[in-house]
Amino acid sequence: MQVIAHGGAGSSPDDPSSRQAVLDDAAASGLEAETPLDTVVATIAPLESDPAFNAGVGSAVQSDGTIRTDAGVMTDDGEVGAACAMTGVEHAIDAACAVLENTPHVLLAGERAVEFAGAHGIETDADLWTDRTRDRWGATSQPGESVADQLAWLAEHFDGHDTVGAVATDGERIAAGTSTGGRWGALAGRVGDVPQVGAGFYASPAGGASATGAGEDIARDALARAAVDRLEDGQQPQTAAEAAIASFEGSAEGTAGVIVLDTDGNAGAAYNSDAMQTATAGL
Repeated sequence: MQVIAHGGAGSSPDDPSSRQAVLDDAAASGLEAETPLDTVVATIAPLESDPAFNAGVGSAVQSDGTIRTDAGVMTDDGEVGAACAMTGVEHAIDAACAVLENTPHVLLAGERAVEFAGAHGIETDADLWTDRTRDRWGATSQPGESVADQLAWLAEHFDGHDTVGAVATDGERIAAGTSTGGRWGALAGRVGDVPQVGAGFYASPAGGASATGAGEDIARDALARAAVDRLEDGQQPQTAAEAAIASFEGSAEGTAGVIVLDTDGNAGAAYNSDAMQTATAGL
């Protein structure tokens, strides 16, 4: 099995070495899994449990003081599962995988997604807050109740765009997945690129990609699909990643990153933010 993972494109982390160690361990943790999909889930799960990453524990807080998590997964045969706007779900990637494996649907959202996750043995009452997020939220001015007040508050507080993701292959099959806690100070119920197929994640027989960054811009640009399209055109993963980010820069104001892997185990990564940590295993 071969895998590449990322810990989000954004500002430089406070403790990059320890964060990189967690990312390296996560990438290695899925090598014994039976399928690329299992490897993606096994790689992302420990990142969701580590507060150094914006997914699961330590996720961003929305305007109503609630943490909501999103994730999506896809395999090279076109199977897709995603779940979003979930409260209390640390392992959103497990919920996304359950949607893929147990329903004819692509995406479940909100309370019903939480109920579905619980029915499939996924914890749904996890405390996703950390001391850091409590302190930051406590120091944040609270929005008013009117729509105008909410939008004015949003303009001041909407921030951040870290995400975690992975792409894996066994030499024949490919799977890609991404998980996030969203962006700080987003309007309650906001959903970004991560659970949107083709935006935050995408896979085809040519390879797979996981994107991270400014979610609205990534969704408009369909960044993960754009990277995989370049694989289908015959580009190598590193070239495809760089070309996708170059095109993104030409059409969007935000920053982003993308990781790419093909079935030959060739990997690529590119970003236009201050930093994006990646890890590989089995390559």
